[in-house]
Amino acid sequence: MATRLTDTDVVVVGMGAVGGVAVLPLAQAGIEVIGLEAGTWLSKRDFAPDEIRNNVRDWPMAVQKANGEIPTSRATRSAPTTRAGRHPMMNAVGGTALHYWAQSWRLNPWDFKVVSETKRRYGASRIPKGSTVEDWPFGYDELEPYYDKVEYEMGVSGQAGNLNGKIDPRGNPFEGPRKRPYPMPPLRGTDFLEKMAASANTLGWHAFPGPASINSRPYQNRSACMYHGFCNQGGCHVDAKNSPLVTTIPRAQETGRLKVVTRAHVTQIEVDGEGRASGVTYVTDGVEYFQPAKVVLIASHTYENIRLLLLSKSKAYPNGLSNNHGQVGRHYFSHHQLAGVSALFPFSLNAWYGTPAQGVAVDHWADDNFDHAGLDFIGGGNLWVYSDRRPIAAASGSTWNRAPNWGSAWKAFIKENADRTNNSYLQKTTLPYEDNFVDLDPVAKDALGLPVCRITGEYKENERAIAAFIQDKMEQWYRAAGAIDVTKAPLGGAMGPSTHAYGGTRMGDNRETNVVDRWGFSHEASNLGILGGSVMGTSGARNPTLTAQALSWRTAEHLAKNFNAIASRRA
Repeated sequence: MATRLTDTDVVVVGMGAVGGVAVLPLAQAGIEVIGLEAGTWLSKRDFAPDEIRNNVRDWPMAVQKANGEIPTSRATRSAPTTRAGRHPMMNAVGGTALHYWAQSWRLNPWDFKVVSETKRRYGASRIPKGSTVEDWPFGYDELEPYYDKVEYEMGVSGQAGNLNGKIDPRGNPFEGPRKRPYPMPPLRGTDFLEKMAASANTLGWHAFPGPASINSRPYQNRSACMYHGFCNQGGCHVDAKNSPLVTTIPRAQETGRLKVVTRAHVTQIEVDGEGRASGVTYVTDGVEYFQPAKVVLIASHTYENIRLLLLSKSKAYPNGLSNNHGQVGRHYFSHHQLAGVSALFPFSLNAWYGTPAQGVAVDHWADDNFDHAGLDFIGGGNLWVYSDRRPIAAASGSTWNRAPNWGSAWKAFIKENADRTNNSYLQKTTLPYEDNFVDLDPVAKDALGLPVCRITGEYKENERAIAAFIQDKMEQWYRAAGAIDVTKAPLGGAMGPSTHAYGGTRMGDNRETNVVDRWGFSHEASNLGILGGSVMGTSGARNPTLTAQALSWRTAEHLAKNFNAIASRRA
């Protein structure tokens, strides 16, 4: 029998990138919030620059639970199931925003209206066969104030390219209009990044610095970035990386309205006799607790949001909470992150250390920024080159078939070429399809004996065509900058676990095809809100974090303004 705890107004499951944002507007509105986090508090000592612990051992202090819940995956229903060796996410207060790259992009206005804009410009036949993509229930303009709010509350560095409709050539000319500049200038450049920007200009392309949730100068009494180079997969020991751990969570705690409970493994969302969420059950050290609440917000990564809903079966929801229309786990997709491009140069790049969010981008081939009339795909990709190198990674790199992989010849090659290579980061449009989905694995279990997620999906022709197209553009850019050799990664097939996972609890006005409404609340259990990338219906050529955080703030603000109605209304 679970121990029943004191009632609260709102319980938030997950104190990571989105849950850690939502608690601030709720607490500031005077709402009592309990935040449940499966991980623990981490300190600056945990963020020491350490390539072995961060990149080789993969943060052992923060991945125990996550690595026990690694989703299985298969390309199709009939394909064999495999399981990756590690989970892409982690558990701690602040979540994976502690050790992510901190790129902080807004979506393009086109990404909110993919279906209507594609039909308008190219005709309905250009929507890929089998895709279940829908327009978002609102456009970029409605989310812009929340992008702005998060950028200033947390701190984002960058260069505006479209300020109230006025294009600034120092920034991205393709971005949607913003009301204010970024709160900080972009991260500093390097000689190599300047060379890449100049090479883009020779091609007639426009390169610009990308946005980062990292301080380029002191902000909110926290240090500017030191560019020490160990936050590729590590935390920041000077608090320059702006995760909720050092921004929104402590400010919410200062109100006296937020209590964070760590090491809380949530196993079930409970419902009352009318099918409304009544609270959550969680386990700590084998002891079970029930946290009652008037409103439940789940704010885990996409896989765990889906999994928790599917595990939460009841008489009212025999197939899982908010799944009476069979939409939980549907419309799943993830970014195609395998199709990268690498280059070898005949000179040193001086790219030691730095941060992956320190770079330059080209957006000519992203979204619908170019004419697709003669192409066999819709969407596109963002080209990104960055400054980031550490000793072990450099010594583990490719020899480009110019030397063996061991011995004195290998040592000589590495000594000469360790600083002569660059890897691009290409984010590309990915769409949802009918036969790509997430459910519960019938065999694989976690440490508590509960099923883990199973991903069924593969990248379709549209996404593979984008990848090939963008790879060619990236090679063209590298060659213009003087690269003497270029390699392209395979285009990929089956979808494995990804940090950029979307869908599964999609947002939309139609309850027959979506799990949550335009505010992020369940169509079926109206006091259940869902935060994170799982509510997003399109990805754009962008990292999801800032959009997920803007949506989280929007949902929390809506809840704060309508708390009594949401806490008491019937579905």
